[in-house]
Amino acid sequence: MAHNSVVAIANQKGGVGKTTTAINLGAALAMDGHPTILIDLDPQGNASTGLGIGVEQRQRTVYDLLAGSESLTDCLMATDIPDLSIVPATSDLSSADVDLAQTRDRTRLLHRKLQDAPKGSIILIDCPPALGLLTLNAMVAADGVLVPLQAEFYALEGLSQLLTTIKHVRQGGNPDLRVNGVLLTMSDSRNNLSQQVEADARATLGDLVFPTIIPRNVRVSEAPSFAQPVLLYDPASKGSAAYRQFAREFAARLKLVKEEA
Repeated sequence: MAHNSVVAIANQKGGVGKTTTAINLGAALAMDGHPTILIDLDPQGNASTGLGIGVEQRQRTVYDLLAGSESLTDCLMATDIPDLSIVPATSDLSSADVDLAQTRDRTRLLHRKLQDAPKGSIILIDCPPALGLLTLNAMVAADGVLVPLQAEFYALEGLSQLLTTIKHVRQGGNPDLRVNGVLLTMSDSRNNLSQQVEADARATLGDLVFPTIIPRNVRVSEAPSFAQPVLLYDPASKGSAAYRQFAREFAARLKLVKEEA
């Protein structure tokens, strides 16, 4: 795996498990020996907090990376997990849409900075829950988009807007962008609605939906308040097992994409 794989984790709907997936997928990939970089592109900075990077430690952030002269290497911070590093975010990022509006090639800023990433890295971008300039930067920089989908009413309706955005990015800045897959999150196997959403998603989207489903799990919900991925907080939990299994499927799919390309 010589070149880098860049995957934007995106869904314009909030609360679907996007950041939880970014943190735990990143941790699971790194634990499996894949050098992984997480770009926290959400002004709330939850991915940074969830990996134990306090606000006071965030000296150089994604904002500096996009708006300043800092390189990716300047902004990378190590985490408690070997092989997993992060470019953290702070609330500064919330003004990026306005601050960068006049910048030339403003949708390609992240793409350019990621060219410096160490070869063989998997780069995960935790997008904000909106389809603005930050998410566009992520999609222009990415090879693929991973879509976390909460098992709830209207889950699939929200997808159409995201898929339209992906189509526009393909027509404009990134013709090779593809949907890497859809991950069902917060699923309750005892709940008829969760089962129905899964059935609908698989019927509509087919093999794009990953086989593994992330269950609704108390340990997954508790882990961020301890500033840890669930894989460190409770390695034996159902949530940890699901994210480890999903990471293997995700890595396998990245390799398949490479063989086709």
